[in-house]
Amino acid sequence: MTETSDLDLVREEYEKQLYDLRQLLEVSKSLNSTLDYHILIDSILLTIMGQMRVLKAGLFAKKGLDATHFSLHRNYKGFDIDHAVNYAIAEDNQLIKLFSRNNRCFTMPEAQERIGSLKGLEGLASLQPTLLVPLKAKGVVNGIIVLGDRIDEAHFEESEKEYVLNIATFAAIAINNAFLFEMTTTDMMTRLKMKHYFYTVLIEKMEHSALSGRPLSVIMIDIDFFKKFNDTYGHSCGDAVLKQVAKILQACIRGMDLAARYGGEEFCILLPDTDRERALIIAERIRKSVADTPSEYEGTRLWVTISLGLAQYNPARDISGKSLIDRADRALYFSKQSGRDRTSAAD
Repeated sequence: MTETSDLDLVREEYEKQLYDLRQLLEVSKSLNSTLDYHILIDSILLTIMGQMRVLKAGLFAKKGLDATHFSLHRNYKGFDIDHAVNYAIAEDNQLIKLFSRNNRCFTMPEAQERIGSLKGLEGLASLQPTLLVPLKAKGVVNGIIVLGDRIDEAHFEESEKEYVLNIATFAAIAINNAFLFEMTTTDMMTRLKMKHYFYTVLIEKMEHSALSGRPLSVIMIDIDFFKKFNDTYGHSCGDAVLKQVAKILQACIRGMDLAARYGGEEFCILLPDTDRERALIIAERIRKSVADTPSEYEGTRLWVTISLGLAQYNPARDISGKSLIDRADRALYFSKQSGRDRTSAAD
């Protein structure tokens, strides 16, 4: 009777391990199905919340390729955030060093005991996390997952900590892949997408628009008299102007839109679910924002203007991405010829 019971226990343990491995395989497939950073973060958090049965989850990660802090990503779940609090952890903080030396999870009290101080971790501590999970790829910490209360209010068993650490490993690899993709598709000066990536997404959106009947528009933008800034103040000044305009573009568009550096002083914006009239409103908002916001260069305020041209996708006329871009570009040329600092729309 005892021997049979022991065999049953062993079988149950192996069945549980097999189930966990299957779950991890599915998690790995899910997390590696996208290279979109924001979608990936959401997927990581929802996966861990479901697997670990917690009510709250958040992720600290670097916002950019050259960032020096890990910041709480806006896709956090369940936590009550005080926007007056700085939820950021410096990359040289003792907690990051602790995770670099140890590939394991820590509760907040355990982490505090090991590092001795919560200096620089006030924002993290205010979340009152029940478990801190490192995201490590190739031995480098690229994020921290914070988990809140469990649905059943139970403590995490060691086997559960090991399980969530395995999920975190897959998540760290996926985040690393997303960063590599970001590097190959992003213009490092302006932090906007590159032209080749813009065309790839444009073709996809055109196909979707043709099938769904949803509108799609493109805006082409050129900085007026850009050569003047380079000739008068030098190329460093021109770079500052490009960065300022790119920053304004990003601030004026929605998350679903795509802004790219088309080349030189030209930019382009892809506007899904946007018809010609709405695109005109967005384009004018961008034009006015650029004109009203001076660029600063070595103590000098530089007033910049831009010319814009836009076109709405027409399946009957636009047989390729280039044809749609060309129509918007011709509208841009009309704006330049008509005095600059204005927006024109293609028929």
